[in-house]
Amino acid sequence: MSADAVDASVVACADPRLAEAVQYVLANPGKQLRSRLTLESCELIAGKVIPAARTIATAIEWLHAYSLVHDDLPAMDNDEMRRGKPTVHVVYDEATAILVGDGLQAAAFRLIANEVRLSAEARIDIVALISAGVGFGGMVGGQALDMAAEHATLSVASLQQIHAQKTGALIKAAILAGARCAEATEEANQTLAKFADLIGLGFQVADDVLDVTQTTAALGKTAGKDQVAEKSTYVSCLGLEGATQEAERLLQEALTCLDYFGEAAAALRSTANTMVKRQY
Repeated sequence: MSADAVDASVVACADPRLAEAVQYVLANPGKQLRSRLTLESCELIAGKVIPAARTIATAIEWLHAYSLVHDDLPAMDNDEMRRGKPTVHVVYDEATAILVGDGLQAAAFRLIANEVRLSAEARIDIVALISAGVGFGGMVGGQALDMAAEHATLSVASLQQIHAQKTGALIKAAILAGARCAEATEEANQTLAKFADLIGLGFQVADDVLDVTQTTAALGKTAGKDQVAEKSTYVSCLGLEGATQEAERLLQEALTCLDYFGEAAAALRSTANTMVKRQY
């Protein structure tokens, strides 16, 4: 999702260098899977994409972008490539990358707060959902657990805990935020939450497989970096074949959850397949 989709003043910045760095990130949006999940879960419940859901989807993409900018920093994963281009701290500098991430996080929540086509109650609910997904009990906490686990051998259960937070929590928030835009029932929310938990883990298992089977050029990011960092992954715990089978198992369980919605879930089924069977 680019800044063109919303009021550009939300990401306006008086400092030219910082403004340029923000646009550098937004101009290279990646796969946009999380925003797609938001729109498709909204459409599943409402029968159409509610315009306000596009704003929420954009906010979620900005939060994801912020997390990648910070994950790539030297103090974190120390990566020099993201989405096929040099990372922000490489092109600009570390301080600018930190500020880009900080600003995108703030701008994302401002987008949600300003979306007057949603009720105040809905906006509060969505902020609560998403902030939990990116906070200490979600993405940020998962990143801390992931860093603490470097040079350690973990069980599959421990890996699941890390990735349910680091990767899965924002995916789950994206799905449930779309459903909240459409005023989903509690039963529908519970079904989507179970689907989200499964597909979030499936996405991460597939990512671990791709890290050892694809090239840096194909992935658009540094391949094999988990092995270099001596991180436990699903591949190191289960082997390549075992990890591939686990990704497929999680996908099939996730798809079974969508049986509750019948044919209305066709788009979500397609995206779920893409998330696990992707080649980059």
